[in-house]
Amino acid sequence: MTPLGPALHTERLILRPPEPGDFPRWAEFLGDPEATRHIGGAQPPPTAWRSMATMTGAWSLLGFSMFSAIERETGRWIGRLGPWMPHGWPGTEVGWGLHPDSQGRGFAVEGARASIDWAFDELGWTEVIHTIAPENTASVRVAQRLGSRKLRETRLPAPFEMLQVEVWGQSRDEWRQNQPASRSARA
Repeated sequence: MTPLGPALHTERLILRPPEPGDFPRWAEFLGDPEATRHIGGAQPPPTAWRSMATMTGAWSLLGFSMFSAIERETGRWIGRLGPWMPHGWPGTEVGWGLHPDSQGRGFAVEGARASIDWAFDELGWTEVIHTIAPENTASVRVAQRLGSRKLRETRLPAPFEMLQVEVWGQSRDEWRQNQPASRSARA
């Protein structure tokens, strides 16, 4: 199989495009009502498969999409995070979603930092946003740790038009002023 995109390495993570072997844990993540309550709700395995295929297909169409986050120590899939901008999206997003057994360990911040560096350096983005449900205090804390601020409120495009979200983010210049040197390296 030809790689669809790069592999980014952080202290504890490998970020790479999704692969078929990621699906069992991807489906567990998307099937968990608590883990998905702010991203549209739990999905049965056939819908989770379509979600994974959509993100994988975006790599072919756009040259970027969310990465599969792999814990370096165990080789285990722990979530999906990174650049995301489907048609009609409110901006150039770096988002995150972690398997329930991987939440609360700093992986979202670590992976998002590497993804933001990559989006600014390789994709040429001038702004990064994060669309966050107002009651999702954990993701708000991640955004704040990344140096983002609340920019506005909006609704997402169909089929999520019922979701009111806060748009957090920052410009490339703000990112470069506020973050330590890049923590990622391309493989």
